[in-house]
Amino acid sequence: MTDQQADLEIPADRDALFSQQADRRRRAVERARSAPFYAGKLDHLNLDRITEEAEWAKIPILDKEQLRAMDARTFYEDFCISGRREIVEYWRSGGSTGKPLFYPRTAEDIRFGQLGFKRALHLAGFGPDDIAHMSMPLGIHPAGHMMARSGSDAGVGMVWAGGGNTLPSATQLDLVSLFQPTAWIGMASYGIQLGNLAKTEGLDLAASSVERILCSAEPLSASKRQKLSELWGAPVRDCYGMTEAMMLGCEDASMDGFRFWSDFCYPEVLDPDTLEPVAEGTPGLLIITALVTNNATPFVRWNTGDIVTLRTGVTGAGVYDVFPLVKHTHRTAGFVKVRGINIGFTDLEDLMFANTAVSDFRVEIVWQNDRDELDVYVELADDAAGATDQISADIRRVFGLIPRIHVGARGEIAQRFEGAFKPVRVEDLRG
Repeated sequence: MTDQQADLEIPADRDALFSQQADRRRRAVERARSAPFYAGKLDHLNLDRITEEAEWAKIPILDKEQLRAMDARTFYEDFCISGRREIVEYWRSGGSTGKPLFYPRTAEDIRFGQLGFKRALHLAGFGPDDIAHMSMPLGIHPAGHMMARSGSDAGVGMVWAGGGNTLPSATQLDLVSLFQPTAWIGMASYGIQLGNLAKTEGLDLAASSVERILCSAEPLSASKRQKLSELWGAPVRDCYGMTEAMMLGCEDASMDGFRFWSDFCYPEVLDPDTLEPVAEGTPGLLIITALVTNNATPFVRWNTGDIVTLRTGVTGAGVYDVFPLVKHTHRTAGFVKVRGINIGFTDLEDLMFANTAVSDFRVEIVWQNDRDELDVYVELADDAAGATDQISADIRRVFGLIPRIHVGARGEIAQRFEGAFKPVRVEDLRG
C-alpha cells in the first residue's frame, strides 16, 4: 500500500472493502436505532444477519419529504442523535426547491468528509504543485468550504475565491490572471459564465495557465462539459456528493462514471417501481446508507432520487479500481411542461450547448395571448449567421415546439446570473 493510499484510507483490495462495509453497515443501523424517528421501525432486524440482502431489505427507505414533514425542533430532537457539544458545524441541504434542512456535523463527520474530498482531488490529478482557483460558493452550503479546506490540507495551493455571490466575476478573472492557477474548481454553469465574461473582456481563458478543471454540485451533460472545456482549454472532471452524506466519488480518466467511495457510503441500485435490486449495469434508483458521516444524522437507505447504473471490477484507475463505477443517466433532471409537452432541462441544455454558435442561453416560459410561450434568450458567437433559424428548427425537431428567439449582447446573461448560488437557465414564469 502506498503512503498516499494509506493517508486516504483506501481499502487495499475488495476483501478489505467488504469487511469494512459489513462492520459499518451494522454500526449504521445501530446508530439509527438510537434515533426516536426510527422507534419501532428497526426493532425487527437481526443485526447478526444485517448484511444479507433479505434482512437489509427490511429497512424502510427514507426520503426527503419524510424529513421535510417535520418541523425543525422535531427534526433535531427525533432524527438527530448527537449531543450539542459534539456538533462543530451545520450543512445546508442541497437542491433549489422545498424547505432546506440544516444537518449537524461532528468532528468525526468532518474528518471523513474531508477524506472524501481529498480522494476526489487526488483522483482528478491535483497535488502540491497545483494552484487551484476555487469558485464553489462559500458559506453554509458545504461544498465550497469543504473543497477548499481539503485542498489546502492536501497541499494544493487553494485560492478561496468562492462563487460570484461572494466575489464578483470580473474580480475572479483578475485573480486568474494574477495567480496563474493550474486548475479551476467550481460548478460548470459558473465556469461557462466566467468563460463568456472573459471573452467580452478580451481575455482568452483557453490560453491561460489552467490545465485541469474539477466540477461538482450540478448535472454535467456532455455538451456542457464540451463547452466548458473549450472555453478554458482544459479537460473537465466531475465529482459527486450530497449533503446528507459527503463527497461520494469522482471520475477517473475514463470519465465514464464516478468511482464511488463505497467504504464510506453503501450504495444500492433498485428498480424504481418494485424497489428490488437490479442487475449490475441496469439503470435503477440510487439508495445510499451513510457509513462514516452518520454520527449526527443516521441516514439509512436514503432515496437520492437519482437514476444510475453501477458496475464493479472496472479497471484503469489504479488504487481506485477497488471502488464501483456509478454513472448517472440524468433521467432525474428537472422538466417543465409546455403546451402539454415535457421539456427536460438536461435535454434542452444538451441541444443548446451542442450548437457551436451559442455562447450562452437562458429560457423563460410565459403565458401570453392565451397560450404558453417558450422564450429562448441567446448570446451568439461573432460568426453565427443564420444561427437563430437553426436553433428554432432544432427545438421544433426535438420538442415539437416553435420557440421565440431573442438575441442579446455578449455578457448580458452572465451579468444576470451574477450573485446566484446556482444559475437558473430555465424559469417558469406562468405563476
